[in-house]
Amino acid sequence: MLSPDEIRDIDEALARVPRPEGASIEVLQIVQRHRGWVSDEALRDVAEHTGLSVHELDGVATFYNLIYRKPVGRHVIHQCDSVSCWIMGCERLHAALCECLGVGGFGETTDDGRFTLLPIQCLGTCDHAPALMVDEDLHRDLSLDGMDEILEGYE
Repeated sequence: MLSPDEIRDIDEALARVPRPEGASIEVLQIVQRHRGWVSDEALRDVAEHTGLSVHELDGVATFYNLIYRKPVGRHVIHQCDSVSCWIMGCERLHAALCECLGVGGFGETTDDGRFTLLPIQCLGTCDHAPALMVDEDLHRDLSLDGMDEILEGYE
């Protein structure tokens, strides 16, 4: 069931577009902002409220990689694995990041639920590779030495 706050925010988003399809990403982001991720139940509730089908919404949610269809940690780390980042050492950075977090790889969440590590195709900052994004904070020109310091800023 959608909360009153979610319904209010969704209705505001829908009012800004002529058709509900135009707000589908924003509507899913609203639910995610309130819940941390978008469950199957939430998808059904959003579909019922907006008149969109569950299939349409799921297609948007699974295409758009910043909508999470599984629970994630309090902070999500998106590590860029584009060609530019790969050339600049993202594999070494990935290994160091996994060790620092105590996870085996992409898609995993730390035992304390603090971080989830996910890949992302491009962060649009190829001239400052390698890069990653924690929540909405972009970190560029990364080195192996600075990872602990970056992560300490996120409780």
